[in-house]
Amino acid sequence: MTTNQHPSATHTEVLWRRLYLSRAKLKAVSRTSALLSGFAMVAIVEIQVDTPKTTTPGKSQNGGGSGGSGDGSDSDNVPDALLVVFGVCTTLLVTVHLIALMISTCILPSMEAVTSEVSHQAVSESPHEKMRHCVEMAWICSTGVGILLFMVEIALLAWVKFNAVSPNAAVASTAVVVPAALLFVVFSLLFYRRLLAHKHERHEEGLRALQAMATDISRRSRTQGSLRVQLVGKWTFNERDLHQRSAVRI
Repeated sequence: MTTNQHPSATHTEVLWRRLYLSRAKLKAVSRTSALLSGFAMVAIVEIQVDTPKTTTPGKSQNGGGSGGSGDGSDSDNVPDALLVVFGVCTTLLVTVHLIALMISTCILPSMEAVTSEVSHQAVSESPHEKMRHCVEMAWICSTGVGILLFMVEIALLAWVKFNAVSPNAAVASTAVVVPAALLFVVFSLLFYRRLLAHKHERHEEGLRALQAMATDISRRSRTQGSLRVQLVGKWTFNERDLHQRSAVRI
């Protein structure tokens, strides 16, 4: 930002930049939330959980061997605690993404309507400044909390699906998901830290530009004031000299 720019024009440019950034965030939120919530719904609908096997009265009375093998199959079923955790995680995942999708669906049309107009003053009609916190909440829910819950969902799904068949497969899947989740958390923290540092630098640049603009304006006002004083003094001197000459003539 140069010192020759008008403050209102600079403020309008900042508003337009924020509008485009908020619109891009909401578009990414709508795509990510719709995709991940759809996957979670498919996972909870299509998963097949083995029901507990019960022995029939005829088999329990005819032979003890066959009845013993039928009773021993109960240990191969999915634990109830694991199903509870899987259900809670899936429901929470879908809920978080649907909240983010609802916020994006409600705010994004107004931004699209404003960006389609030609007038530069139309940016003041966009709700992105007043609802900035809602946009940030949708962005964090979709790209932060939602993706982390989706990784937990993958690990739980592996345990629900492979626990009765091969526990080693569930352990291997968890061993892959856990480092990926830790890497995602570290990347998110570093990303937001760099983003905050970038915003801080931009704000400092804006403050320095405003300070330079204020210094330039004050210097110009002092220069104009000194010129006015010189002009007034010169006019007063000329008027006084004119009065003296007229008195001498009289």
